[in-house]
Amino acid sequence: MNIELQTEVVRRAAKHAALGDPARLQLVDLLTLGDLAPSEIGAALGVRSNLITHHLKVLEAVGIITRTPSEADKRRSYVHLVDGSLEDITPGAALAAQRVVFVCSANSARSQLASALWANVSNVPSASGGTHPAERIDPGALAVAARHDLRLTETHPRNLVDVVTDRDFVITVCDNAHEQLGVTGNLHWSIPDPVRIGTDAAFDTTVTELKRRISSLAPRLVAS
Repeated sequence: MNIELQTEVVRRAAKHAALGDPARLQLVDLLTLGDLAPSEIGAALGVRSNLITHHLKVLEAVGIITRTPSEADKRRSYVHLVDGSLEDITPGAALAAQRVVFVCSANSARSQLASALWANVSNVPSASGGTHPAERIDPGALAVAARHDLRLTETHPRNLVDVVTDRDFVITVCDNAHEQLGVTGNLHWSIPDPVRIGTDAAFDTTVTELKRRISSLAPRLVAS
């Protein structure tokens, strides 16, 4: 066995070993759906904080997860799966929903784009709303929608309270909105705000990241 092949086998074995613990496997299943703060992982799994810290260190050491600071509260961080880190693993979670509602603070960019992308790949209806809606959809969002041939489903930002019902599957795509809503949302995707940067590249990156996450979730979310 050559050195390169042996190194690859060792790397793969380390990942399998890390996922051999039931709590870590369940943790990874959760992260295939959305990003979570360590405290939220502990609450979801019913595991003490010191054990969550240990599990995260094990998964981080083998390259399965990474962490980024919250844009809203710098003392807080979110745990993400590293893209492509589960190539040989099939996530086990499956969900049902009558409608998907994407939420960000202003409902002027990320949530609008997410709803448009969702409509292209799923027969589950979608909508969007904001916890503090802006006066208009951001021009950068309109421009990126045109570049990617996306049809925005809303003509102007809407307040979440006027959109959401208790039967909706809520996905926050903004740290501020998620931390305002707390457990009200079903999933959270920690996606940086392209409006803060304002460049075409920032908006294109947002669309790419939303598309990746939606492509992963859509086949696993069935109409109820």
